[in-house]
Amino acid sequence: MNQFMVLNFVAGTDGPGRYLLGQAGIILVAGLMNLIPALGEEIGWRGWLWPKLQPIGQVPAILISGVIWGIWHAPLILLGYNYPFAKGAWGLAAMCGMCIVVGAFFAWLRTFSGSVWPAAFAHGVFNASVGLVSLFMMMGSMLDSTKASILGWSGWILPGAVILVMVLFGAFRARTDPSYPQNELKSTGSNGQGLSMD
Repeated sequence: MNQFMVLNFVAGTDGPGRYLLGQAGIILVAGLMNLIPALGEEIGWRGWLWPKLQPIGQVPAILISGVIWGIWHAPLILLGYNYPFAKGAWGLAAMCGMCIVVGAFFAWLRTFSGSVWPAAFAHGVFNASVGLVSLFMMMGSMLDSTKASILGWSGWILPGAVILVMVLFGAFRARTDPSYPQNELKSTGSNGQGLSMD
């Protein structure tokens, strides 16, 4: 436990367990506060883009939507945001990698629920919790976010394995939802007035 010097320091006499429980509550509240800003992104990424990519398959949809979402952050990333030790394209590549991994889970929430709201809430909670990893650092140490935390490659290994299993079991396939392209209403008959579901 001594290696978590920052956590022990900030936890004080309450101890790490109680402190982390309190932080979890704060993150949930902050996630609710972040809900509306996150919804602004999620309407675009999981509400519109994700369904449009469904016809090309699960894996390409995960990769393409993640890369587009990552590139969307380029102005901030190129200024050093999230990846202060990665210069230029390396930081942007890391952001795309993170967006692929995290975006896959948001996409699953969108697919499973048929709504962007769960993905928006998860996005808000994620944004609120990203800094939590700093509690597990040694005092005086620097965090290279290209290598550590969910922002870096080491943080993608376990989620990536979970995503692979989910893909193998078809977790990202669109459910019966009219907002997905392959389930759209199609006209029948020559006059185009009759409608039927696929």
